Order: sequence, then C-alpha cells, then structure tokens
Amino acid sequence: MIFRNREEAGRRLAEALATLRGEKPLVLAIPRGALVMGRILADELGGELDVVLVRKIGAPNNPEYAIGAVDERGEVTLTEFGRLEALPPGYVEREAARQLAILRERRARYSPGRAPIDPKGRVVIVVDDGVATGATFRAALALVRRGEPRRLIAAMGVAPRETLATLRNEADEVVCLETPSPFFAVGQFFRDFRQVEDDEAIALLAGDGAGVDA
Repeated sequence: MIFRNREEAGRRLAEALATLRGEKPLVLAIPRGALVMGRILADELGGELDVVLVRKIGAPNNPEYAIGAVDERGEVTLTEFGRLEALPPGYVEREAARQLAILRERRARYSPGRAPIDPKGRVVIVVDDGVATGATFRAALALVRRGEPRRLIAAMGVAPRETLATLRNEADEVVCLETPSPFFAVGQFFRDFRQVEDDEAIALLAGDGAGVDA
C-alpha cells in the first residue's frame, strides 16, 4: 500500500481512532511532516493539537541512521545499537546538545509565549507519518509518559513490524495503518512526501487548515 499523501494517511488514522470522538484527545505531532496528519486527527476527533519535540541522534558516520534521540527536556534515549556500539568519547553528549538547541529554538517558534499543552489525565495520541527504527518515536512516548496521561496511543501511517513490537512497550495502544516488507524508508510509501516548512507547521498548529487537502 502506498499513500497518496499525508492527508490520506491522516484521514485513515482518524477513521481507525473514531472511538475517541468525545474524549477531546490531545494530539501531539512529531514535526514537521506529521503536523499535517495531526491537524486532521485533532479536527476529526474534536481534540487539541500540539507538537512533541524530539530529535534523532544519528550515527557518527551515517547521520540518517538513528542511534538514539533527545527530547526537549534534554533526556537522551539510545537504541540497542547506540548502547552497544563503541562510539567516540563525548559524541552522544555533543550531538544531543546540538539537537537540543534546535528543539528549543523550534519550541519558541511554534508556540511563542505559552508552555506545551499539559497531557496529565488526558487521552494522548502521539502521531508521525511513519516510523523506521523507532528511536525518535520512543523518545517522544517516554517524554509524554512522564506527563502522566490517562491513556497513551502511538499512531502512524507506516512502520516495520519489528519496530511496532518495541513501541508496544511504551504505549497503551499502537495503531499503524500499514506494515510493509521490505521496509527501507518512510518516504517510499508516500507518493507525495514533500517537506513541510516552518510557516506551514505554524499555520497548522494555529488551526487554519493550511496544507490540508479537502
């Protein structure tokens, strides 16, 4: 299955999560691409939309391969590979600090003058367009879990089966539309996988529907 775009994936996720209508769920999107899907989920389910900010920590010689992630509180989560690999001394700390600076700048840009929406006691949906290794998504779930939600749901368009198994340890429920094999990259399962720019991300958070097809 190949999605036409993120809008299609968002509408399908909203259908899969239709029982949450009336719960006023808090939808936390991993920027920037997932904000398109998050906006649809929040609107369709009668919830609120915010971002959950985490950044991948890439391998020293392959920055696209995640060995861990850092959240906006500075907490670092390493993959099994990241824990076992002989990394250069201080590499994780330096890379985490670099990514944390990006997260703080992004939070100031996306929600100036207000704190992140509190997940305590709420049904929370963490959403991404797709998940590969799961390092970033697990860090997002761990960050939200510390906020004591009543129920924590991981939702995504596509992911490999082995990654879903690890996410089930972090969330109360995992909803994934497609689990294709072989799996090389999230973008291979979207015909339109264009980059979402910051201006569009801010507009989506504001709720004006920018970037969402009818």
